[in-house]
Amino acid sequence: MTLVPAAETLLSSPPTDLLRLSVVPVFLWAAYRDIQTRRVRDELWAPLLLLGVVALAVDGLAAVAVGGPRLQLFGIHLAVSLGIVAPLGYVFWRLGGFGGADAKAIIVLALVFPEFPVYLLPNGSLPLAETPLGVFSMTVLSNAVLVGLVSPLLLAARNLLAGRISLTMFVGRPADVPDVASAYGSLLETPDGLTRRGLDLDALRMYLRWRQLTLADVRRDPGRYRSPVSLANETGEPTDGALAAGPDVTGGSLPGSDAPAPAVRPIDADDPWGAAAFLAAIDSSAYGTTPEQLRAGLDVLAERETVWLTPGLPFIVPMAVGLVVGLLYGDLLYALLALVGLAP
Repeated sequence: MTLVPAAETLLSSPPTDLLRLSVVPVFLWAAYRDIQTRRVRDELWAPLLLLGVVALAVDGLAAVAVGGPRLQLFGIHLAVSLGIVAPLGYVFWRLGGFGGADAKAIIVLALVFPEFPVYLLPNGSLPLAETPLGVFSMTVLSNAVLVGLVSPLLLAARNLLAGRISLTMFVGRPADVPDVASAYGSLLETPDGLTRRGLDLDALRMYLRWRQLTLADVRRDPGRYRSPVSLANETGEPTDGALAAGPDVTGGSLPGSDAPAPAVRPIDADDPWGAAAFLAAIDSSAYGTTPEQLRAGLDVLAERETVWLTPGLPFIVPMAVGLVVGLLYGDLLYALLALVGLAP
């Protein structure tokens, strides 16, 4: 198969499906940015939503023109994709299972890929295998779930080789406390033991920037900063907690480590670390963080040398991989079920 005939054949694929290929580099870029910064700009999704609406309108008009079974099948695919797959992204975001970018990516996929695309090749077409249901957004989602299972397996293997054997080995890794403020993820520890809902490290950076402290400041004199009386008159900009969004809060000192002036805000003596005051001042949940979670996390970080944390791999990463696998091959889950005789 030479390159020119293959390209000519590929370009004879349905125009709307060729248009949909522009989603791939955007998803790969979003995955890269999410790994690097845990942030994906909202502006990234608007053009893809517009692309999906245009492609959907063209395909819908074509289905109406054909009528009959083709129109019925198009309606079923659209109903499943927009009525089941898209709401899943919103529901998991509301439950805290997904980040905002992950939910938006799923909604985009549901709109752009309600059906399996077709990419013609000289000796066949891609994807190689379709499912009986024929909803491509669901295929990408199931592929992403399978790809996402690789991360805990790799974590477990790494921990096993280091002799760290526990249930936590599948979801986290130990880290030196002085380095925690420069990492993404969340703690898996409280003073009472392990937890699945520990302090989010973005929220930690927000708190430290608000108090104009570093983690090193807190560890040098935890008794001082645990007292709400230590809250200074002037606070810093908490930012959104991203590493590049504000000053480094890992080592050294920030202005908040100087002796504070007498506080002018009401002091709650039952508010260790000023956790409730922080959340009230920023008028935000700080990624769902509660005062209790913030206090527990600070207590752990102030006293220990190592802690377990979960890196929290963004789901958009396995989604991007699942999209590429889906376009080249098809549905991994369906293939596995067929392999063991559970699918036709």
